[in-house]
Amino acid sequence: MVAFLDLQSLNAQYGDELAAAARRVIDSGWYIMGAERDAFESEFATYCGTDHSVGVGNGLDALVLVLRAWIEMGRLAPGDEVIIPSHTYIATALAVTASGLTPVLVEPDEGNYNLSVSNLEVALTDKTRAVIPVHLYGQLAPMVEIMALADRHNLLVLEDAAQAHGATLAGHRAGNLGHAAAFSFYPGKNLGALGDAGAVTTNDEALAQTVRALGNYGSERKYENAFKGVNSRLDEMQAALLRVKLAHLDEEATRRREVAQRYAGGIDHPGIALPIPSAATLDDLAAHVFHLFVVRTPKRDALQAHLAERGVQTLIHYPIPMHRQGAYAEWHGFKLPIAEAMAAEVLSLPISPVMPDADIDAVIAACNDFPRD
Repeated sequence: MVAFLDLQSLNAQYGDELAAAARRVIDSGWYIMGAERDAFESEFATYCGTDHSVGVGNGLDALVLVLRAWIEMGRLAPGDEVIIPSHTYIATALAVTASGLTPVLVEPDEGNYNLSVSNLEVALTDKTRAVIPVHLYGQLAPMVEIMALADRHNLLVLEDAAQAHGATLAGHRAGNLGHAAAFSFYPGKNLGALGDAGAVTTNDEALAQTVRALGNYGSERKYENAFKGVNSRLDEMQAALLRVKLAHLDEEATRRREVAQRYAGGIDHPGIALPIPSAATLDDLAAHVFHLFVVRTPKRDALQAHLAERGVQTLIHYPIPMHRQGAYAEWHGFKLPIAEAMAAEVLSLPISPVMPDADIDAVIAACNDFPRD
């Protein structure tokens, strides 16, 4: 069986380092808001190239806390419109509605799955105050164009960078391309904790301070609560483990690109659309960190069944569009044909930095053997 993601093997390669980090935390006797969190925040900010990084409980909290902080700072107000892509994980929408803001769903670019700038511009109204571009599958949204549009219309830009740790554009990493960014360190992410964890990055000191306070019961000083906050803090254990894995993130991204390049050069099927051209080199792929390798076919279910018969595990990201979810019944009348087509046609192939060459070859062979009728 070719596993979709072998987390056990991925983490085992750093087993001694992870065990030492865990022991360090256990022996310290300090488990919340301590030296490991401070060190990880500093190291992750340096890695992203930002002035500030604030560790939080998970990626959804990271999105919510930024939006709530902007409300507390008077930069957003309840009911303001926030543009988000129609094809993404539901967490992006949940963050907006949880903050009392109004999501506006915009169709993606069919070529790269990310937010379309032309569709974004058409969706602007006099109530639009922010945009949340999602760097879907590890490929950066068109941030230069998005930021130029945001500057013209005085919009706040919050990167949803949950799948893009280390991706780069014009010399800047994900997390340092908008006014703030939200990261998830869910175990399956490119930079994954051994539990839930997340972070906010920004160059705005006031925003960082407000996010930190909101995630600490609304408190900057013990027993003094300036805001109606929540409990969302990166704990010492996850911070220590993330420090180990952060040191290896770039080398893992290089291997992900190698796997993607092998797929692009080897999968040759007229019914399977690839996310990158077959002639792409590692230099061409340098900005993309391949959290997922997502192909597209109108015969998705048949392809998935065929690959399963050949021992290849696949997943679908995401089979039900946000506007068709029960959580957002009020959106069921929306017509978003691109998001609906993607939900029906995308299929994620196995990819990881510990994927053996033999498994890559097996996936390629299985895709090429898919009936071509």
